[in-house]
Amino acid sequence: MANDQMPTDPITAVGVLSSHSKVPDDYFVVAQTTDGSDADLWKDGLFKSKVTRYLCFTRKPGPDVVVDVKLIDIKDALPEGFIAIQETLDTKEPAMKKRRLCVKMSPRAAADTAVFDFQIIAKSKQHLVHYTSMGEINNMGLWYRMGEVPHLQSSQQRSSKVNNGAPSDTESRRTISRPTYEPQNSGSVTITAMDGVPFEVAQRFYDTSKEMQQVNLMGITIKSLAEIEEEFHYNFSTERSIVL
Repeated sequence: MANDQMPTDPITAVGVLSSHSKVPDDYFVVAQTTDGSDADLWKDGLFKSKVTRYLCFTRKPGPDVVVDVKLIDIKDALPEGFIAIQETLDTKEPAMKKRRLCVKMSPRAAADTAVFDFQIIAKSKQHLVHYTSMGEINNMGLWYRMGEVPHLQSSQQRSSKVNNGAPSDTESRRTISRPTYEPQNSGSVTITAMDGVPFEVAQRFYDTSKEMQQVNLMGITIKSLAEIEEEFHYNFSTERSIVL
């Protein structure tokens, strides 16, 4: 019986072998049907043939995944976007007779769903739950299972998401904070390029008035308001005496 548990990784390549004893590394071979019978794709009726063919596949991580499969007649035109499996992986002999197994590949990053598993059943009314029928070959039914492709995030993408909205130290140093304006009656607030820029008098100008009195710029003595009033005070006494 087919395993109801969903494989964790999608299929990245499909092939055909001349013998289930010559399985390449990282490949799985479908050597038996779900009821335990021989899953040879080449056999002819009651006559036992020396030629055998077995479906195989791998889930080894790669840039592409298998997103669709079709089983067509050898005389049919190849479906658009599909490639046909013409030779066996181990002996480079014709993969099938009368029928052709076709697969459609897609970059993993662009794929939402992909093929995750294959099962072969003896010709019957049996239906595999969660699987889709691909067609029949040599009195056997080929079925495949689709699933959602898990997209692995790079460390750079994860770091970008973690820091999303939080500026780096360099950005923080370059950013000038701007005050938050809440308009009272107007529907808009004009903000200039100078908003938020702090203005502060340099420390060297924080001097006492006495020290300022001693400053002489180009012969001009800086005086306080009291000194100016005292020096230039005029009480208009003469004018008042004439009026009287």
